[in-house]
Amino acid sequence: MRNRFDRQLQELNNEMIEMGAMIESAIEKAVSALVNQDVEKAKEAVKGDDIINHQEKIIENLCLKLLLQQQPVARDLRQISAALKMITDMERIGDHAADISEITILLAGQPYLKKLEHIQEMAKETMQMIVNAVDAFVEKDKEKAIAVMKRDDVVDDLFDKVKKELIRLIYENPDNGEQAADLLMIAKYFERIGDHATNISEWVVFSITGIHKELNEVVE
Repeated sequence: MRNRFDRQLQELNNEMIEMGAMIESAIEKAVSALVNQDVEKAKEAVKGDDIINHQEKIIENLCLKLLLQQQPVARDLRQISAALKMITDMERIGDHAADISEITILLAGQPYLKKLEHIQEMAKETMQMIVNAVDAFVEKDKEKAIAVMKRDDVVDDLFDKVKKELIRLIYENPDNGEQAADLLMIAKYFERIGDHATNISEWVVFSITGIHKELNEVVE
């Protein structure tokens, strides 16, 4: 019986890794479309959100099956419960990648006010946060999860840089306002992706220790 349960838990890990790869790819496509003003790739990124949503349902059904059939306790229960929480944040990351791509489509055909280096850095940081957060869950690595949470400060600092640069551009020329607002919204989506990666990592820590930062209590 335990062997079957272990196989199902491994299947859960595999599906979580798959969803992590999906959202990483979604961000990558969204950034590539944005930087290169590639409308077709942006449309592809928007459509890809449906695949991520479907993967969320697969994992959700697997978790519910494990809870109902196996009635897990202690650490096993925390692992499954954490996965259910994590996929909500992962699905939201997919939504944000699609949102970024929709703005990219709106901005197509007009030159950018500035280079997007800080936004690209935000994308790179958040992608790495997501990969490491999912790895931490699969590897049951608390320290890796905590390291992800600390990287959120880097993303926040980059967002502040983008915001200040765009405000300056609006001040210099009010006609820059509309595109600056769109670029600021894109940066905000990346900042939110960093927040979601942090949330994921907090649930990873919970799955290992039984302690969640927000709950501030121990769950046996």
